[in-house]
Amino acid sequence: MFGYVRPALNRLAGAHREAYQSAYCGLCHALGDRHGLLARFTLQYDFTFLAILLTAGEGGGGRRCRRCPAHPLRKPRACLTGPRMDAAADQSVILTWHKLSDDVDDHGFLAGLPYRFLRLAFGRAYRRAAGAQRRFDAQVREGLARLRALEEEESPQLDRAADAFAGILACAAAAVPQEGARRAMGQLLYHLGRWVYLMDAWDDLDGDLRQGRYNPLNARFQGRAREERDYLNTTAAHSLRLAGSAAELLELAEWAPVVENVLYSGLPAVQSAVLDGRWKEMRHTRRTSDERSLRGAGREP
Repeated sequence: MFGYVRPALNRLAGAHREAYQSAYCGLCHALGDRHGLLARFTLQYDFTFLAILLTAGEGGGGRRCRRCPAHPLRKPRACLTGPRMDAAADQSVILTWHKLSDDVDDHGFLAGLPYRFLRLAFGRAYRRAAGAQRRFDAQVREGLARLRALEEEESPQLDRAADAFAGILACAAAAVPQEGARRAMGQLLYHLGRWVYLMDAWDDLDGDLRQGRYNPLNARFQGRAREERDYLNTTAAHSLRLAGSAAELLELAEWAPVVENVLYSGLPAVQSAVLDGRWKEMRHTRRTSDERSLRGAGREP
């Protein structure tokens, strides 16, 4: 995904922050165990949230103390484990590989060389992940083909483009075994995906205009997208409300405070920063601050 799905760590109580950290570290280990060292670099807050949702649907998951390869001198920490964590790792690699493929298509030959190199480097991990998640990979391919077709025709239908992207993320709900929970999870992920697509479109608007690339907001509002901030704020907030409503239908148990923090505090804060034009400047600073907070200045969970 794109790095927008973040918690408000300063609003998480100690035990809930440690639970989030266990998912963050657990996903990192699952990526490394299943797909090698390079796959660890795909670790994002977006994928951590996906792992939490899938694990909560499984019943909470187990924990195993493991040492961080980036900080080998520190004591082992509790890391979330389980089949859904492995599924989230596979899906993370699949989504990352397809995102790199999209970046290759969006850039010219020279500008696209870094993305070509990274896609090649991820090829083995992608093939392994796609072999474990064949249905999900096929659904992602189908959704991206729909999205690419809309982009090539420079479609002004914003909702169709957002629907194509949202449907890709909703496919991850297939890993949830119970039908009712799977449907609710699919709705949550769908509206989360729609929100991510809208945020990314606004965030990329100026760059897309300079490079002459398709942007769904620019196409929808015929060059007047910057005048439609209030509209975007309203429709994006509506997606967050629907995602929250779907989350209320899930049995999240211990993960409920973490999921509520992301949906009701983290994402609205990110939305405000994106729409105000502050997100690109604060992204790196905030990531560094959040990672320092997760490390807990040496405290162990």
